[in-house]
Amino acid sequence: MQLTELTGPIEMQASEGNLSAEVKQIDFDSRKVGPGSVFVAIRGAQVDGHDYIGRAVEQGAVAIVAEQLPQERLAGIAYIQVADSATALGRMASLFYGQPSRKLKLVGVTGTNGKTTTATLLYDLFTALGYKAGLLSTVCNKIGRESLPAAYTTPDAVAIQALLRDMVDAGCDYAFMEVSSHAAHQKRIEGLHFAGGIFTNITHDHLDYHKTFQAYIEAKKTFFDILPKTAFALVNADDKRGSVMVQNTRAKKYTYSLQAMASFRARLLDNSITGLHLDIGGREFFSRLIGEFNAYNLLAVFGAAILLGQEEVETLTALSRLGAVEGRFDYVSGPQSRRIGIVDYAHTPDALEKVLNTIHQFREGDSRIITVVGCGGDRDKAKRPRMARAACDYSDQVVLTSDNPRSEDPDVIIAEMQQGIPPNAHGKVLSITNRREAIRTACRLAREGDIILIAGKGHEKYQEIKGVRYPFDDKEELAQALAES
Repeated sequence: MQLTELTGPIEMQASEGNLSAEVKQIDFDSRKVGPGSVFVAIRGAQVDGHDYIGRAVEQGAVAIVAEQLPQERLAGIAYIQVADSATALGRMASLFYGQPSRKLKLVGVTGTNGKTTTATLLYDLFTALGYKAGLLSTVCNKIGRESLPAAYTTPDAVAIQALLRDMVDAGCDYAFMEVSSHAAHQKRIEGLHFAGGIFTNITHDHLDYHKTFQAYIEAKKTFFDILPKTAFALVNADDKRGSVMVQNTRAKKYTYSLQAMASFRARLLDNSITGLHLDIGGREFFSRLIGEFNAYNLLAVFGAAILLGQEEVETLTALSRLGAVEGRFDYVSGPQSRRIGIVDYAHTPDALEKVLNTIHQFREGDSRIITVVGCGGDRDKAKRPRMARAACDYSDQVVLTSDNPRSEDPDVIIAEMQQGIPPNAHGKVLSITNRREAIRTACRLAREGDIILIAGKGHEKYQEIKGVRYPFDDKEELAQALAES
């Protein structure tokens, strides 16, 4: 493909050199540049790609796209100046891979909680309905039935386009993806053509990156701002910021709700340990999923399916057969007793409160709730005391422990969590830095009928300490601890 074919949708402020050069790949990581590459210099949070233009040229780049061109420019190399390199990267990557998002129906899901469950349920639903579908999620990426590892909630702009291209080539009709606030702010979704967007909810998270809650909201909102008029925007009407998300969207607006009038409305008839019983549009619906938060997820999935042209009864029938997403309210039972273990990805105060509230509804008699929870390092520090407070408010016993400390000292993270312990709750809180030992201790403390919640890591199969990922699976650790105790 010639460079001139890729530059059509970008606004060039200046250009020089051979714009007819043959392009073999697009890179924003100078380490991946090879002969025939276009190198796009991105200003990142940690690294500025402009500092690596020289290296990219040495490694064979035929073109440089940057916000600021280098003083020294070599003959035979094309140099293109743009106002925003991230925008240019997304649009050029889309063209390079043949605009795959226009060849299938792509739906994005954003919000603080529920993204993974909603996107995965959509993938599972459309697969059950007989379509070939793709998935880009925190847990994994899927092309049809093939699973691929996922390193981030939303991949980089080039990786997204490459994955969508693979989905198109594999015959996928639909693709469902999580859209994180980081991805929206960093314009990783630039160049994508969405058939629809879903908003789940928003609570405080990622303030380490966005700095303020308002900036976090604005980042989420930009996803709906870029939706085309042919798309749908489906928002949770029971979240007070749902209407804010779609203030400036060109997409057709729809709502879903358990509490108010909406385009798609459901009534919660029963919420028990065996699942959910809902009335959706006058039709009774049963699901094996548990908790009010999953009632919202299911309703969002149902609404999106109808907006994508599916038939109501067939959709509800297929949806009722779907199970839980890995690491989301995952059950583990003790082999010798009636102790129940639950693993959940809840890693924000709001998500933790919702999970614990749900557990409260199911516990019987004098059964207790024992919660093991930590907070990730190099992430939003403001939520650490609030996580501990939420655990204390809704649990009979709390074990504070290490999550993914990353580059931070886990004992410091736990100390910051301890600041949120209410004065009268210190007696029910233990602090055990080693996560494996924390889980074992919780299981030893549990009596028959007690419920143990291991929160924060969910589906993750590792623990990251000082830049190294060690194998660690909460569900496996919990099952083993229950068996041993």
